[in-house]
Amino acid sequence: MGSGHDHGGGNANSAALAKALGLTGAFMLAEVAGAYAFNSLALLSDAAHMLTDALALAVALIAIRVGRRPADRRRTWGYHRSEILAAAFNASLLFLVAIYILYEAYQRFREPASVGSVGMLAVAVFGLLVNWISMRLLAGGSEGSLNVKGAYLEVWSDFLGSVAVIIGAGVIWATGWTWVDAVLGIGIALWVLPRTWTLLSEAVDVLLESVPKGIDLDAVETAMRETAGVGDIHDLHVWSLTSGKVALSAHVVVEPSLAREDRLEDALGVMLAERFGITHVTVQAELAGAHGGLPTDTWGTVPDHT
Repeated sequence: MGSGHDHGGGNANSAALAKALGLTGAFMLAEVAGAYAFNSLALLSDAAHMLTDALALAVALIAIRVGRRPADRRRTWGYHRSEILAAAFNASLLFLVAIYILYEAYQRFREPASVGSVGMLAVAVFGLLVNWISMRLLAGGSEGSLNVKGAYLEVWSDFLGSVAVIIGAGVIWATGWTWVDAVLGIGIALWVLPRTWTLLSEAVDVLLESVPKGIDLDAVETAMRETAGVGDIHDLHVWSLTSGKVALSAHVVVEPSLAREDRLEDALGVMLAERFGITHVTVQAELAGAHGGLPTDTWGTVPDHT
């Protein structure tokens, strides 16, 4: 079986994620308090958006720390799926929050409410600063880790959300148009919903062991058939263990003249890792024409090519 590996590239990324999570989580709570204190739906909506950032940072941190835990006799694949379960829960929660914000915006249009624009502006400026610090913390790790890069992009998107709230607060202060607050709330909620749906869809795909997005199963099969020594392929399965960790299993029919020491499974493993990013490959060799095509008594498990 393949061993877990650190998606974040080491302790430095883990520490950066933990600091960014602390900042983001603390400000999210402050933003919720400010939303109720200044009666700002835009702040509440941006707090929900920041919740997506906090959850993304938490999931990224879980992926690094839990991914280090070795597989055991009970969980032979290790603890990689904990990240996916957390993502599915987070997406479900965020979907409900976004729907609530849209409902509140509808109520604001029916019954306009006063908004504390100065307090709203102060909270948004503070949020802009928090997001900027978090971006600086994650910038270095985002170059070498897709996991950290995803968290970095979440914080970047919230940075833009804070800019939008600042502009809205300025408009309300200058014109008294309190409906701008509801419009901003709707805009941020609609920004969150597609990302939430995407997150939930990806989590469900992993749990259903679907072929990972970006991998063409036909292309994988063709490439395997073109490998020297392969006569036929069947029972081909490709799925994700978790984000960024793809596994494959297949029955490979070989000619009787092909010696076992030719290490066909190693050649397949290297090719699949280099061309498709599939790093955990298990193939079962079958002798062509032997016992009606029944498998041999050995399995070949290719070491992870990460």
